[in-house]
Amino acid sequence: MIVVVDLGELRWRRDVGVGEWIGERLGGPFGYVGSVVPRGYAAYARVLHPVPAPGPSFDGAPLRWADVCRATGRRLHALAQWSAIAVPPGVPITYDARWRDVAPDVGNLGRAALDTLLGLLGAPGTPCFFALWEGFGWIHGSPAVVVVGSDEEVPPELPREVLDGPRLRLPHRDHIVFSGPLRDAVRIGHTYSWGEFATQSPTLFWAADRSWCVASEIDFDSTLVGGSAELVAAVLGSPDLEALPVGPDDSLRLDGDAVNL
Repeated sequence: MIVVVDLGELRWRRDVGVGEWIGERLGGPFGYVGSVVPRGYAAYARVLHPVPAPGPSFDGAPLRWADVCRATGRRLHALAQWSAIAVPPGVPITYDARWRDVAPDVGNLGRAALDTLLGLLGAPGTPCFFALWEGFGWIHGSPAVVVVGSDEEVPPELPREVLDGPRLRLPHRDHIVFSGPLRDAVRIGHTYSWGEFATQSPTLFWAADRSWCVASEIDFDSTLVGGSAELVAAVLGSPDLEALPVGPDDSLRLDGDAVNL
């Protein structure tokens, strides 16, 4: 497998201090909204990751969690957990539950939904910072090949200075930090040898003025947005996103879904 990362205008940041403010505003037990996206914003939204269409080819239009709830007899609400809604009442709930052999991606919003979200966050050229969890296997290159910038010679891995460089250390994850325009959030990902590009949501990204912050925690099947009331209202009202209002003290743990347990 060949993996290629073309980061466009994104540039690696050695000065990871640009993200230290996030750690100062995280709090609460891991799995709570405020442990993943900074506290202190006026409003928050939980964007549910799309569900791949079931079937032999998995190439149909993605489904919504609401579609699955209608099929299983479960209730969709702000703290709903996939493991609970994927099975009908009376069926044991397991951490790795699937519905008709599908489940939403974990830690990754997906290209279409990410494109929609970016359009709500601001102008394409909005200056932003992007933090990528250091543990993704394709970052390190073996047995993959990774390249930064489409015009560069393909090296066996990210430059040594990046792999050995400073990390933004937050309570639960360590991250590589980049800066660049908002539009290039979709440039993070990898291309397989057969030519398919897979976008990887930044683990965290935020406007340079800190007016909003987005988190796609690697263990969550939803992406969290913190920002102004107006921004969050736009996210919640988008017909192309399945989003629900949450607060920093809400639990997204498996046992946080008291409605469907």
